[in-house]
Amino acid sequence: MRICLVSETWSPEINGVAHTLAQLSREMLARGVSLQLIRPHPAAADAPRRTPGMQSELRVMGMAMPGYRAVRIGLPAARRIQRLWQKQRPDVVYLATQGPLGWSARRVARRMGIPLVAGWHTNFDHYCGDYGVPWLAPALLRALRHFHNGCQATLVPTRQQAGELVRQGFERLEVMGRGIEHERFSPALRCSELRRSWGVDEHRPVALHVGRLAAEKNLTLLRETLHAMRSARPDMAQVIVGDGPARRSLEKALPDVHFTGFISPEALARHYASADLFLFPSLSETWGNVVPEAMASGLAVVAYRHAAAAELIDSGIDGVTVPAGDAEAFRTAAVELCQQPARYAQIGRAARLRTQACRWPAIADTFLAVLEQAREVNHASTRACGI
Repeated sequence: MRICLVSETWSPEINGVAHTLAQLSREMLARGVSLQLIRPHPAAADAPRRTPGMQSELRVMGMAMPGYRAVRIGLPAARRIQRLWQKQRPDVVYLATQGPLGWSARRVARRMGIPLVAGWHTNFDHYCGDYGVPWLAPALLRALRHFHNGCQATLVPTRQQAGELVRQGFERLEVMGRGIEHERFSPALRCSELRRSWGVDEHRPVALHVGRLAAEKNLTLLRETLHAMRSARPDMAQVIVGDGPARRSLEKALPDVHFTGFISPEALARHYASADLFLFPSLSETWGNVVPEAMASGLAVVAYRHAAAAELIDSGIDGVTVPAGDAEAFRTAAVELCQQPARYAQIGRAARLRTQACRWPAIADTFLAVLEQAREVNHASTRACGI
């Protein structure tokens, strides 16, 4: 089987889409699946000329997203895509982007009769409110519905997301969660030296946040919650891992917080394991890989009942969740938990156990089964039409 992956991002870029595609491609290659990749030219000057493992790769022109240069948008490239697929026709195309590059690949695939499966990786309609253009959301939702309903299937990460999209008129949805690398994220990586660098011993709590520092991540609530927690526990340490356009203003508002910027994967795993609580106030995620990463590292997560947290956390047992959008409940839950060491330690141990079932090979099985079904449905439709 030959699968073409179309994406605007790829490892080592740091985001959930790149991480998910890297894991899926690794599993596909282990199964003997041939992979093609269509993506924008990477921004990094030292990026390899070709992505390892790909049978063929097409890099297209891209542009930086206005106001956030770390995020690139692929530009349409229909002729180049068609030439590639005429030489090496894929059995199925997986669209991990609904941007201009995704639309371009979608048009070519439909014209050539190649089956399409799309992934719902980003809540673009949600971003309209975060970036001050809420009036665009209805039109964007209509465009997304047209995009996805023109595919044989759309993979969404949670049952909650699937239910919301069905109510909005989306069709042929399949649920595919995300896995976690238990060999990489573990409480065993807890580092006393790292904690000392934050100014705490083993008896004082550390609250951690990991993520892109941008408007859509609900950083106002993060800031308010960290202030409230420090008032309740002045001896605690607070750490924020990540970077983005909002970092400077957040550093100014939180002078006592340790900001690390982007760090290596190995350092990230140590940071998770060396903290005690994990705060995740965002509502823009379709999944949120950082939630299961924190859980697998033995942290007590405080999050909205949304995306991965809604799917994985039994509130009060292996994490704490509050109704989506209830900022006061979020702050209260975090403040209460940071004052209960025995409780957050117990929750962290249960969280680690809960993520044991989230394995990438099982996720990849679902991915491959949906793509195989799309190919079969497309083949049956083609035969019925006498093509």
